[in-house]
Amino acid sequence: MRAVFLGKDPDSQEGQSPTLYATDRTDRVTYIAQGWKVTDPQALLDIGDVPDHETLIEIPEDVLKMYALRYLSEEGPH
Repeated sequence: MRAVFLGKDPDSQEGQSPTLYATDRTDRVTYIAQGWKVTDPQALLDIGDVPDHETLIEIPEDVLKMYALRYLSEEGPH
């Protein structure tokens, strides 16, 4: 699987940017998000158990807009 850079949070400092990548998987459309690890106790309580092979990350809305721009630039629904 390859990862293609889509963009990063323009408000983040150098080396600390939440970032969004698209993958080239052929069986389904997926994205990889690099973001801030969620450690807030209340948020973790609200969300509940997370399997050991998964993690929670927090990313800014501006990074999610990069997905929308990619989606709208392609023809047809996915």
